[in-house]
Amino acid sequence: MNAQFVLHEEEFDALVAASESLLSDACAKAVILIDKNGQLLTATGETAELDATSLASLTAGNMAATEGLAKLVGEQGFGQLFHQGQNENIHISGVGDRLLLVILFDERSSLGLVRLRLKQATSQISKIVVQAEQRCATDARSPLDEITDADLDTLFGKD
Repeated sequence: MNAQFVLHEEEFDALVAASESLLSDACAKAVILIDKNGQLLTATGETAELDATSLASLTAGNMAATEGLAKLVGEQGFGQLFHQGQNENIHISGVGDRLLLVILFDERSSLGLVRLRLKQATSQISKIVVQAEQRCATDARSPLDEITDADLDTLFGKD
């Protein structure tokens, strides 16, 4: 996994579009895309009442713990997790080596529909991430190289 990974606006917009498409196609309440470190990337759908940042952190921790459990039983990992509640359900799946896709759904959808729609969305999101990783690998400069002392002075209100 490349340590330097920066999403450009076009890539971010493509991830949002893929998430919104999955949201609609799966009849889900919300679709949240995070990295495996727990950083929130996108949150679409009914997220106004949801602490998406905490959800992202807890999901990453959940997946890390589950990978430990998988290794204890001789598996490389479990690619998908499903948590069924009385009213709400959470489906978590890995997307490549870098991302986790969280789908929140209720009685308007089903696990079968979510998993069916997930296959196409995962493929689309993977392509976007691979393109971003390739761009990062060929662009030797850091995004921070473009920031000057004058930019920092302006940012922090120094004249």
